[in-house]
Amino acid sequence: MRPVMHWTLIVLSTACLLTSGCGKKYARKEATAMKREAGIFLEAYQADYERLWKDWTAAEWLAATTGEKKHFDAQARAELALKTLHSDREKYRKIQSLLAAADRLDPVDRRALQVADMKFKENQLPEDLLRKMADMSARITRTFNTFRGELAGKKCSNNELLDMLAGEKDSSRRKAAWEALKQVGGAVGPDLVALAKLRNEGARKLGFKDYWDMKIRVQDHDPEWIMKIFGELEDLTTGPFRRMKADLDRELARNFAIEPAAMMPWHYNNPFFQAAPPSEAVDLDEFYREKKKEDIVKMAVHFFDDIGLPIEDIVERSDLFEREGKDQHAFCEDMDRSGDVRTLLNIRPTAEWMDTMLHENGHAVYDKLLDPSLPFNLREANHIFTTEGVAMLFGALAKTPSWIVAYAGADAKRVAEVSEAILEQRRREQLIFCRWTLVMVHFEKALYENPDNPRLDKLWWYLKERFQCVTRPKNRNASDWAAKPHFTIAPVYYHNYQLGELFAAQLRHKLADLANHEGPTSTLSFNGRKDFGEFLREEIFKPSKMEPWPRFVEKATSEPLTARHFATELQ
Repeated sequence: MRPVMHWTLIVLSTACLLTSGCGKKYARKEATAMKREAGIFLEAYQADYERLWKDWTAAEWLAATTGEKKHFDAQARAELALKTLHSDREKYRKIQSLLAAADRLDPVDRRALQVADMKFKENQLPEDLLRKMADMSARITRTFNTFRGELAGKKCSNNELLDMLAGEKDSSRRKAAWEALKQVGGAVGPDLVALAKLRNEGARKLGFKDYWDMKIRVQDHDPEWIMKIFGELEDLTTGPFRRMKADLDRELARNFAIEPAAMMPWHYNNPFFQAAPPSEAVDLDEFYREKKKEDIVKMAVHFFDDIGLPIEDIVERSDLFEREGKDQHAFCEDMDRSGDVRTLLNIRPTAEWMDTMLHENGHAVYDKLLDPSLPFNLREANHIFTTEGVAMLFGALAKTPSWIVAYAGADAKRVAEVSEAILEQRRREQLIFCRWTLVMVHFEKALYENPDNPRLDKLWWYLKERFQCVTRPKNRNASDWAAKPHFTIAPVYYHNYQLGELFAAQLRHKLADLANHEGPTSTLSFNGRKDFGEFLREEIFKPSKMEPWPRFVEKATSEPLTARHFATELQ
């Protein structure tokens, strides 16, 4: 039997709610309850995330420093556990429910939920589809790791083929080595197209246009803005790039006894033309080759101490020199987001390793000086590209005349003689990498828009001609694009490297203003500038991930992220 409603009580209650005092009291109660609910959820989530993160970084560090299979297996298990945490559908629904009432939440909790939402979003796929994608990606990666290009009937490693490109003068032999480096594209191309379709299937299940669209959005980017700023970058760099490349081609053509118009892709040392060939005017290694490998570390420690961002504790925890079984690359690892930051390097006394030492410790001081009072998932760099930008800001100093004199102890007179050549080589590096990134961004977007496009191979060369001014080999019909492993291991990521370069240029501009520096920012001296260190500590590192990156960048640099300062450096 239905209960009889007590209409008097209902009328009185309604009247009470309509009065401002009673309504405010009710709203406060509701807000308090919502804050408590969010706090309880986040406390449990942050504890789980922190525990699993520490398991993963510990296993990854041991795998990288020992090369032992048991640690790689442990790393895989730990990575799966992190993915499993962020694929929990109930937790994801809870986050969305709490964010629906975001205006009632504490600002820190609200931001923690927003960051968690992006982390969970791309992991809400059916388990069988996740497994298929992981298996196919692993299969392609294994092919890359084990593939050896064939040259004159002999299987060759990538390093052997790259050495040929670095030293060979004969154009026909260079062409053969270049083609051998591209053979892996034919081996993995069909699988990469199949993987793109699988990734698209997953992205569409989650409501995205395609996988590219999903990855851009979960990185907190607006797809339209990405294409707009890369369009701006193209417009601002086309003239400087074409002039630079014309000069470069004249230089290189002399080495091969050919006309500049005859330059082909194999005449550049890098098979994708993503890095500048060595300068014929100056070899930067001359300032480092007489040093000991330990001196590279000492120079970095000296410099970071001089600007008030000491790294002695980071160096003590780090693994810096080559040995058997160790990862041959370089990276920075924030083990616990509570101060245990380390770097892994394989230092040699070269300009490139000096750059890498400064670069990785740029990441490291950023991680070390994040705000320790924030919850775990906000104790990281504001964005992928902001930590890349800081690392690039520092790494570039290894190829800056004033730094080379002050910290590498180079002869000031000799450096003055070649300073223009040093700065021109740096400019070439920036231009060449920028235009290569334009190829990657446009091709990857097109790949996911239509993986079945029968003209993908031709599209690749159209983009290389458009952005890099590289001549397509006559009658070339091969999946050269697929020879780039980033399509598998770091999909829809390359744009962040270039955004990092833009952010680094914007930081240099800001620091130049602080220093009342006159002249190009390429000549800005960081030597002993503790005010630079203080600015980075307070305005870049400490804010951590508390704000969306567009607001963070504008507050820190006094303007939105732009390609303008980067382009100005390249004029």
